[in-house]
Amino acid sequence: MDFEDGTRPGSVTALRPGNVALLRPAEQVFDDMLTGWSAQQSSRMLNPKTIQARLAQVRRFAGFCGSLPWEWTPADVEEWTTELVSGDKPCAHGTIRSYQNAMALFCDFLTDRRYGWIERCEELFGTHPVQVCHEWNTAIHTGDHEARPAVRPLSRSEVQTFFDYADDRVDQARTRGKKGWKSVFRDATLFKKITAFGLRRREVGMLDLHDFTRNPTATEFGRFGVCNVRWAKASRGSQPRRRAVLAVFDWTRPVIEEYVTDVLPLFDVADAAMLWPTERQSRITGSYIGMRFAEYRDDLGFDAALHPHCLRHSYVTHLIEDGFDPLFVQQQVGHRWGSTTALYTGVSGDYRNRTLRRALDAAFVPPAIEEG
Repeated sequence: MDFEDGTRPGSVTALRPGNVALLRPAEQVFDDMLTGWSAQQSSRMLNPKTIQARLAQVRRFAGFCGSLPWEWTPADVEEWTTELVSGDKPCAHGTIRSYQNAMALFCDFLTDRRYGWIERCEELFGTHPVQVCHEWNTAIHTGDHEARPAVRPLSRSEVQTFFDYADDRVDQARTRGKKGWKSVFRDATLFKKITAFGLRRREVGMLDLHDFTRNPTATEFGRFGVCNVRWAKASRGSQPRRRAVLAVFDWTRPVIEEYVTDVLPLFDVADAAMLWPTERQSRITGSYIGMRFAEYRDDLGFDAALHPHCLRHSYVTHLIEDGFDPLFVQQQVGHRWGSTTALYTGVSGDYRNRTLRRALDAAFVPPAIEEG
């Protein structure tokens, strides 16, 4: 998209007229580059958090190199990557790839002649930026699923153990008369909600009471038969997707109903529709959900690699094991592709053996014995 004067968002001329003298040329041009790249990404309707994360990564790279974009070389990328994968806590493959991707996109922006940065740098510094990330010094996408093996669905017994522990925490807080028992009750219900509908952290955290509707074909769930997710994962440059998730587990209604009826009103928040308020009348955050999950996980001695998203994996796995159609499961969790849902599925050995046995029995039916 061009402006009326022919400039583009993020171009040199859109940011600073050519006749303006710079007091600190190197520093100011680098800042202008980042401002321009931010404008270009905003014009593409990218998420502001994504833009800020990329800008921060570029600044970290510049700090590591001790130089500015028109001085960078491929060797800088290689030394930086070596630093990232070294030490006691090396970055994961996917993290490295995302960092390198941010740098590659920034260099693509600077070397695109439509934005004028090459000419400006040649005029001021006698050199210009080049693309320093190429196929020989950047990580590649090696597979469809790069998560650590320990990041897996929880078994049914592990899920029940987790829920029981969360309930025990509620009982302990209530018995001791602790002021924060309402928050402990809220957290226990929230984890059950994630598991009951296969939700992501942001999806569950942004729910309101009016996001529940009845399902006329499943009246046993009452007003909680359908969970209308308004803050699902967005595609690049688009608004959050929406989907309607149908209740499938018989324990869903009593769990949510008890919380909504007996506990939620005690928070006495100004926004009565908010489903998961804090004591300070704000919404709980994804980081808080992760922190609370980690606390319970560690207390139970579960693997440290597990996180709240594993409950979503558990939801997919348990539905598949219970015989639900894979397409239904895919639509429930909002995946565009069945292959993504398959990656979430980690069925048990017992389930696979039962499936194999059924297939073998159907394929090798013993011949009927003729009556003599």
